[in-house]
Amino acid sequence: MPEPTLPSPASLDPAESTPLQASLAPERGLQTGEALTTAQGLRLSDTDHSLKAGTRGPALMEDFHLREKITHFDHERIPERVVHARGSGAYGVFTAYGNAASITKAGFLAEKNKQTEVFVRFSTVLGSRGSADTVRDTRGFATKFYTDEGNFDLVGNNMPVFFIQDGIKFPDLIHAAKWHPDREIPQAQTAHDTFWDFVSLHTEATHHVFWAMSDRAIPRSYRTMEGFGVHTFRLVNAAGETALVKFHWKPVAGVHSLAWEEAQIAAGVDPDFHRRDLTDSIDAGLFFEYELGVQVMPDTGDETFQGIDLLDPTKIVPEELAPVQPIGKLVLNRNTDNFHAETEQIAFHMGNLVPGIEVTNDPLLQARLFSYLDTQLSRLGGPNFTQLPINRSHAPVNDNLRDGMHQSVVHRGIAPYLPNSLGGPEAPEADPAGYVHLPKPVQGVKIRENPASFADHYSQAALFYHSLTPIEQEHMVEAFTFELGKCYETPIRERMLTVLAKVDAGLTAKVAAGLGLPAPQGEPPAEVTPSPALAQITDKLWPVAGRIVGVIAGPGADLSGIDTLRKALKAQGVVLRVIAPIGGILDGKEIVERTFQTARSVEFDAVLVADGAGKLVDLQVTVLLQEAFRHAKAIGSWGDGEQLLRTAGIDPAAPGVLTNGDASKAFAEQLTAALAKHRAWERMPLLKPAASSQGS
Repeated sequence: MPEPTLPSPASLDPAESTPLQASLAPERGLQTGEALTTAQGLRLSDTDHSLKAGTRGPALMEDFHLREKITHFDHERIPERVVHARGSGAYGVFTAYGNAASITKAGFLAEKNKQTEVFVRFSTVLGSRGSADTVRDTRGFATKFYTDEGNFDLVGNNMPVFFIQDGIKFPDLIHAAKWHPDREIPQAQTAHDTFWDFVSLHTEATHHVFWAMSDRAIPRSYRTMEGFGVHTFRLVNAAGETALVKFHWKPVAGVHSLAWEEAQIAAGVDPDFHRRDLTDSIDAGLFFEYELGVQVMPDTGDETFQGIDLLDPTKIVPEELAPVQPIGKLVLNRNTDNFHAETEQIAFHMGNLVPGIEVTNDPLLQARLFSYLDTQLSRLGGPNFTQLPINRSHAPVNDNLRDGMHQSVVHRGIAPYLPNSLGGPEAPEADPAGYVHLPKPVQGVKIRENPASFADHYSQAALFYHSLTPIEQEHMVEAFTFELGKCYETPIRERMLTVLAKVDAGLTAKVAAGLGLPAPQGEPPAEVTPSPALAQITDKLWPVAGRIVGVIAGPGADLSGIDTLRKALKAQGVVLRVIAPIGGILDGKEIVERTFQTARSVEFDAVLVADGAGKLVDLQVTVLLQEAFRHAKAIGSWGDGEQLLRTAGIDPAAPGVLTNGDASKAFAEQLTAALAKHRAWERMPLLKPAASSQGS
C-alpha cells in the first residue's frame, strides 16, 4: 500500500484557512483567517465553519488551554475525611482570663487578656460530605489555636466520652457504624443492624451510646453545642508542677437541642441547617461565644480521681466533684473566604502541642497521636500539608524538614541537619526554651490488656441517665425505640435490651414495650448519685442573641407593630423574619423574607401571628403553627392574630402561648423571656400522648 502523502503548503488554496485558524464575524473586530484561541477552544477559520473534502477539524489535544483547564477540573477533589467528612468552620479570637498561670506555662492560656487567633471546625462523624447537618450523631468540635509558641490543636467532640477505650478498635467501630458496605446505606445514621450488633457485643460503648441517644446528639445550633476534650491532659506550670485536666467548651447561649421531629424535617428541607446558621449569624454580627474551662485534678501516680480512672475515655468526672473553672473566652467572628482552602484543607493533629500542655497515657489518645498525622498524608498528598495557609503556624518555625510532595518553601544553605557548623544564620540551633517533654518515671509490664478499672461499663451510663430530667429521659426512650426498631435482626434487639437492663430497669421496660419484646431482667447499679450539670433542661435563662422569630402576616397586617417588635428584638440580637402568602413587598412597605410555601417551623425559635392576619386560611400556615406548638416553641399573637391560632387548634391559654392586644415593648419582653428558656418545657405533658403513640 503506498504511503499517504501530505499536501504541500503551496497546494492549499490561500483563501481556505488551515484547521488551526479561527475566525469571528468582522463586526467583532477580527479578520477572517486570523488565528484565535479562546476559552471555548480552537475554532475553524471558515465563516460558516464548514470544511471542504479532504481537510480535518482541529486536533483538540493540541489545544493546551483546553487540556490544562480540563485536567485541573478533573483533579479538583481531594479524598474526603474517613470520619468527620461533613463539616463547617469559622475563625475567631480566644482571650485568656489569665487565671491559668498556676497550672500551665502555655502563654496563650496563662497571660491575662492574651488574644490568640483560632479556627474551629464543627462536624458530624459518620456521614459523607454531602450528608445532612441534623442527623443523630456525635459531633466534632476541633479548635486550632495559632499561638505565639506554635499551633495547639484541641480536637474534641460534643460528648465527653467515647465508644472505645483502645484506639485499635476504632476501625471496627467506624466499620460498624457507617453504612453497610454492600449498598452504602443507610447514610449518616446509626439506626441499622451493624451498629447495634457491635455496641451490644462491645459493652464498653454503653456510656457513649447513652449520650448518642440523648438530645445531645441533635444540637439546635453550634451556638448551643457544648464541647469536650474527652481525654485527660497533663498541664505543666512555670515551676515544673503538674496537674491533670479535662477541657470543656461551655456555650454562652446554653446547651440546647432540636426535637427529633425537627431534626428530621431539617434534614429534608435544609440539609445545611447548621452551617447556614453559623455563616448567616456571623455575617449578621451575631457571633458564637464559648468559655473554655478546665476540670483540675491532682497528678497522682495512679492517675485516678475519686475512684475514677482518668485515663479511661469512656468515663467522665462529674462537675460536682471537680468544677469546671473558666480560663478564657472564644468568639467566632469571621467566616471563611474559601471552603476548600480553609475548612476542607485544615488538618488537625493531637500532637500539635505547646510548652505547658502534654498528653497522658490514655490508650485511645495515644492511638490518635498516630492516626491524625497518618491520615493527613493520604488526604492532603504528602508531608508538607503544614505549609498550607490554614495549617501554617503563626510562630516562626525552623524544623529542618526538607523536600517531599508540594514543598513550597525554597530552603537555603547546605546543612539541613543539627548540629552543624556550615549553616550560618539561616540554620540556628534549636531554641532551648522550645517544647521539652516533662520527665516522668515509667514502670509496669507491657501487655495488650485493659486495667481492672476499665471493666465497669454500666455505672456511668446509669449516672448519665439518672442525671437527666424526665423530659430528656423520655426523649432517650424514644431514641432507643426508634433506632432499635430499624434493626431487622431480632437477636440484636434482644441483646441490646440485656445491655440496657444493666443500666436501668424502667428504661428497659419502656423500650422493650415499644419494640414488642419482653423486658429482660438485669442488675443495674444499686446506687447512683446524679450529676445535675449533665441535664440540659434547667430553670436558668440564657442569652437570646442569634434566635430567630417568624411573624405570620398578610395584606392589611399591622406593619407598624411588626416594625416596633423588630426594633425591640434587634436590641437583644434576635432576628425577625416576615412570613407572608407570597414573596416581594407586603403592602408596599415590608419585605417578605419567607413565604407560606418556603417556611418551616424548624427555622424559627418562636412563631407569632400579626394583627390583621387572623383570617388567613392556608394549610401550610396551620402546619407551621402546629409544628411549633408540638416542638414546645414560644408561640404568640397580637390583635386578631389569636383567631389564626385557634384555627390551627392551638389553645391561647396553653403554656408558652403569648397573646396581647398590640405589639408593645412589654409584649417583646414577654417573648424574649420565653426565648431565654429555649422551649416552653411546661407544655410537654400536653404533648405526651402524641409521643406515646409513636411507640414510646
